[in-house]
Amino acid sequence: MTVDYIQHQFANRIGGANFGIKEEIYKFEKIKRAKQEAMRAQPTKALIDLGVGEPDQKADDRVVQVLAKEAGKSENRFYADNGGPMFKQAAAEYMEHVFGVTGLDPETEIMHTIGLKTALAMLPAAFINPGDITLMPSPCYPVLGTFTKYYGGEVFDLLLLEENGFLPQLNRLDDEILKKAKLLYLNYPNNPTGAVATGEFFEEVVAFAKQNELIVIHDAAYGALVYDGEAPLSFLATPGAKEVGIELHSLSKSFNMTGWRMGFVAGNAKLVNAFATVKDNQDSGQFMAIQQAAAYALRHPEITERTAEKYERRFQLLVDALRECGFEISKPKGSFFLYVKIPKRVEDGEVFQTAEDFSQYLLRNHLISTVPWDEAGHFIRFSVTFQAYGIEQERYVMDEMKKRLGSANFIF
Repeated sequence: MTVDYIQHQFANRIGGANFGIKEEIYKFEKIKRAKQEAMRAQPTKALIDLGVGEPDQKADDRVVQVLAKEAGKSENRFYADNGGPMFKQAAAEYMEHVFGVTGLDPETEIMHTIGLKTALAMLPAAFINPGDITLMPSPCYPVLGTFTKYYGGEVFDLLLLEENGFLPQLNRLDDEILKKAKLLYLNYPNNPTGAVATGEFFEEVVAFAKQNELIVIHDAAYGALVYDGEAPLSFLATPGAKEVGIELHSLSKSFNMTGWRMGFVAGNAKLVNAFATVKDNQDSGQFMAIQQAAAYALRHPEITERTAEKYERRFQLLVDALRECGFEISKPKGSFFLYVKIPKRVEDGEVFQTAEDFSQYLLRNHLISTVPWDEAGHFIRFSVTFQAYGIEQERYVMDEMKKRLGSANFIF
């Protein structure tokens, strides 16, 4: 008899002996499979994909040209490790020019990272001991929470509710939770809600962190993508913020550089050093040619401004179309996501108990792809990063969506 000893060697953090036997399908894999099935069922109809969560265009041509030039230089072939002073200097200048954050020391208060997902995965290794708690918004990007659990920590959810502007209510946290809490994760402009933070909220966060001895990790991946006159706002611009936390910035969303995997961590020198120590043992740095190209991008924030103009235009088209179909929504002030409360049912038709029910209905019946969120109410997420070249194509996509949704009478 063959004994499969391998099945008993997996770490408990990924399922232990049950790993691979009864796996839960990852949310976005489930959406991918549902899209494929819906397209097979309706081969003559084009999919309207409003669920994609990454930019629809490539990086600026000038950034690509810098990469090509730098990739050909022999001095850039070496490991970058935690180096790359030119990128860190550009990041400091970017923070001052775009967000008004002055005085960041490029040497001690900024560190590059191979994308923010990697940074969020590394950070718990620097701070979390078994039993420590990470305070996480719900819904949110889950990576920091996943690795908190990997290191024996716990996650406590902070519900993002519409009535509170999708800001967590910190003053409602139990004292017993706060005694064990170590990290507070925030993300504004927010994925998936599109909400933006205020200066007053960040002031509350700084005071709360000091009172409860928390480390704040602010994920600003969409930081410069703001609309309708909203100014880009950094947590680090708040008095005292650098005493309690760090902020993460990405070139993926703001500069259409998703696959380039480039970002940076900035803020408290001790926290940045702790991250750098973990990073030094986990990767050998991003290719120097990519760092050079990213430095060029950071020195040209007008690239982001043009992208934001496009998204703002698309948001208006999307909001107008959905309102005509009966949805009560407001245009978001940041990110590239629109967070929409689902209807209760279709007149003389299907009833929706969850956002996943409604999202699946949209795929099956209208070949429209969205992302469902049921963590704090029932909402679906639309993205304005759909494929379209120019305003005429954008209008066509929105008119087609409106036509399809208009065939149903939604009851809210």
